[in-house]
Amino acid sequence: MNIDACYQLGYVIKKHGTSGEVSIFLDVDQPNEYSELESVFVEINQKLVPFFIESIQIRDGKAVVKFEDIDTQDDAQTLKAKSIYLPLSTLPELEKDQFYYHQIVGYNIIDQKLGEIGIIKSVVTTNMQDLLVTEHKDKEVLIPINDSIVLDADHKSKVMHVNMPDGLLDVYLE
Repeated sequence: MNIDACYQLGYVIKKHGTSGEVSIFLDVDQPNEYSELESVFVEINQKLVPFFIESIQIRDGKAVVKFEDIDTQDDAQTLKAKSIYLPLSTLPELEKDQFYYHQIVGYNIIDQKLGEIGIIKSVVTTNMQDLLVTEHKDKEVLIPINDSIVLDADHKSKVMHVNMPDGLLDVYLE
């Protein structure tokens, strides 16, 4: 499996218990939707390796997982901090104006008053606010993702329409 055909589900936090289980942080909005997983891909040495799941328990945005053939604490320890992936094809379909963050990287940001702002370089997720990262006039600009600022995503044209708060762009250009 190619990493470009996948999305990151989360990563292994630590070993859990004495029989090879691991604790996984699930970087998703609805962790319980993943309670029936049969397999995942684990990034090892920059390659995706399939791992089959014997059992999974979801709790508070984390999962305790027992993988096949991972039977000791030492085996589990080798997976610590490894990223966990699933194929993009497993993502649920979204409404017209909704988007997954990995989809919008490369979209052109157009403000309804200021016009073209720049291309989305990445999306930063923080505890307080998710942010679009772009560059405008050789300066990095962070644009909050919320319903009053992000108006819509035109997937066909690869354009993100925004209504930036007055003065936000000026903060980065001064």
